[in-house]
Amino acid sequence: MSKKYDAISLGRGQDKKALNCISENAGRGGWALLMNCHLATSFMPKLEKTVDNLDDSNHRDFRLWLTSMPAKTFPVPVLQNSVKMTLEPPTGLRQNVMGTYESLEWKDVEESTKPDAVKILLFGFCFFHAIV
Repeated sequence: MSKKYDAISLGRGQDKKALNCISENAGRGGWALLMNCHLATSFMPKLEKTVDNLDDSNHRDFRLWLTSMPAKTFPVPVLQNSVKMTLEPPTGLRQNVMGTYESLEWKDVEESTKPDAVKILLFGFCFFHAIV
């Protein structure tokens, strides 16, 4: 899959790269990921035209992924024709710490030479992460 996947973080000067990424992957059936669409406000009209021109002539395995924070400049037609996923941060300190704890690989902690000290450090990091 790593050969069929291209990712571009949008920002200054990435417009042409993003359009090339979309057209190349649409032709060969790859996945194109455009990250941080909220940072490329001037690119959004071009993105809207490009997405409108995508049709059944593209490879059937082609996927276009877009990531963005909420932004007023994001084209509404693109949103309406997309499958949307949202990631909402956990509410409250306890849920945030628990979410981080659940994502840890405890097997590695238990196999360490000092598991009790590592657990204390991990709690401190998780707590710090939840507050920040």
